[in-house]
Amino acid sequence: MEPVFLAGFVAGLKTLGINLPSLLAQLINFTLLLILLSIFAYKPMMRLLDERRRRIQEGLEAAEQAKQSAARAEQDVQAQLERGRQEGQAVIGQAQQIAARIQEEAHQQARQDAEALIDRARGEIQLERDSAIADLRREFAGLTIEAAEKVIGQSLDPAAHRRLIEEALAESSLGGDGDQPPSRSEPSS
Repeated sequence: MEPVFLAGFVAGLKTLGINLPSLLAQLINFTLLLILLSIFAYKPMMRLLDERRRRIQEGLEAAEQAKQSAARAEQDVQAQLERGRQEGQAVIGQAQQIAARIQEEAHQQARQDAEALIDRARGEIQLERDSAIADLRREFAGLTIEAAEKVIGQSLDPAAHRRLIEEALAESSLGGDGDQPPSRSEPSS
């Protein structure tokens, strides 16, 4: 049966215009070509594609790591900026405190200088006042001596002059407030 089946199959193929030995040769050639291409082309190409896929995956992972590193670096920069702002605020605060202290010290120094100037002026005024009082006393003593000479009509010796001056000054300090000379009265003739 088989030979009949094969004979009919071969006859059917011939009617279709297919030559069986040529078909078998082509099938063998195709199979050999398929095996050779699979060994020499397909496997190396698959290795190349796998290598490329691996490099792309590594590139994506490296990009993700770089993105995370950039995010961390950005956070670090922000933290450093914040620390810098805080340190700047602290420096400004210290500078303001120093400026306030310097200003207060300058005010205190100015007050001390003003008080010293006032004290010096008071001292000078007191010296001038004492000098003016001494001048007035000398003048008053001279006037008293002149008045005494006119009343007595003669010149007194120096000891008598001194005694009269001291008495007149003692009376003038007892009679007045000590700062004002007594009013001069002209001796009656």
